[in-house]
Amino acid sequence: MGCGLVAQVMHLPYLQELSDRYEVIALCDLAEEPLRFASRLHPGATTHARFEDVLERRPDVVLVLIAGSHAPAAIAAAEAGIHVFVEKPMCLSLEEGQAMIAAAERGGVRLMVGYMKRYDPAYEELAARLDRDSVRLGRVTTLESPLEPYVAQYRLARGSIDPDLLAELAADDARRVDEAVGDLPPLARKTYRAILLDSMVHELNAVRGLLGEPDELLFSHIWGTEPTGVTATLRFGAADCIFSWVDLPGIARYAGELAFYGADERATLTFPSPFLRSMPTTLVLEGGDPGTTASWRTEHTASYEEAFKQELLELHAVITEDREPRTTAVDGLRDVALCRAIAASAHDGRPRSRPTETGPA
Repeated sequence: MGCGLVAQVMHLPYLQELSDRYEVIALCDLAEEPLRFASRLHPGATTHARFEDVLERRPDVVLVLIAGSHAPAAIAAAEAGIHVFVEKPMCLSLEEGQAMIAAAERGGVRLMVGYMKRYDPAYEELAARLDRDSVRLGRVTTLESPLEPYVAQYRLARGSIDPDLLAELAADDARRVDEAVGDLPPLARKTYRAILLDSMVHELNAVRGLLGEPDELLFSHIWGTEPTGVTATLRFGAADCIFSWVDLPGIARYAGELAFYGADERATLTFPSPFLRSMPTTLVLEGGDPGTTASWRTEHTASYEEAFKQELLELHAVITEDREPRTTAVDGLRDVALCRAIAASAHDGRPRSRPTETGPA
C-alpha cells in the first residue's frame, strides 16, 4: 500500500530478491505511474487505487507505505486478520496508535513498525558491544541534505493525483496533526509533522533501542521559522544525550551520526544516506590505557547487507515464527509520544519527565 520513493528504491526490489519468502499479490497507489513501475517488478500482482480492494485479496501481510496516516489501512487490515507492517512514523497521534494496537490485538495479528536502522548490521554490532551503564554522554547529529542527488541514479516513477483529492488528503493530514498536538502554534505543529515524525524519529528510536527509555526531556528548541532545525537534550540515567537535526540544502552531503562516550571507551556509528543500497554503516571504537598516552581506534564494517532487506527478513520471521518484532507497535507509539513532548517543550520551555509515556499529555 503505497508505491512511492521508499517502496521503489528499497521495498519493492528487495521483495523481488526475497521471492523465496515473499510473493507480492497486490499493489496499491493513488497514482498510475508508480503502480506501473511496481508492476514491472511484480507482474503477477493485481493493481488497485483503494486499500480496501487489497484486503479483499486476503494477503498474509500488508506493507503500509503511504505518505499520510497509516491508521485507516492498518486498522482495517488488522481487523480482517491480516498482519501489518507500517513504515515510520507509525501514526500521527497517540490516539491513532492506540487504536492500531487494539485492532491488532482484536485481530490476533502482528503489527511491526519500520525502523530500518535497528536492523543495520553495524547498529546490531554496537548494540551487542555497548555497556549502557558506562555511557556518560550521547551525541546524535543529523545533517539533512537534498534528496535528489541520492536517488537520481535509480529509474523512478513520479506519480500525480487529482488536485482535489490531494487537497482532501492534505486537509485530513492537518486535522490529524491538530488532534495530536492540540493548541500548539503553527511552528511547533510543522516541526512535529515534518521533522520529528518524518525524519528525527529514526534517531530517537535508535537511541532508545540502545539506552532504553529516557528519564527526562531536559530541553528542546526549534531553529528558525521554516523550521530549519531541532535541538533536544534527553537524560538516560547518568547520561545526557544531545540530539541535533539541521537542514543543510547547499550540498548533497547527508550525515547521520550516533556517538556515545564513556570514561574509558567511545563508540560512533556513521550512517550513509538511507537511499543508497548496501552502502555500509561504519562503527568506530576508541579506547586506551587509563593514565597513559596509549590509545587505539578501530573502524568496523560489519556487513554490506542492506538494512531494509534485513528488516524484511525480520518481518518474515515474525509472521512464520509467530513472535513479536524487535520494533513493536508499543515501541513505535513511545516515539510518537516523545516527538509530541519535544514539540510541546520547545513551545513552552518546560522539561518533561518520562517523555515516552503514552498516556494523556
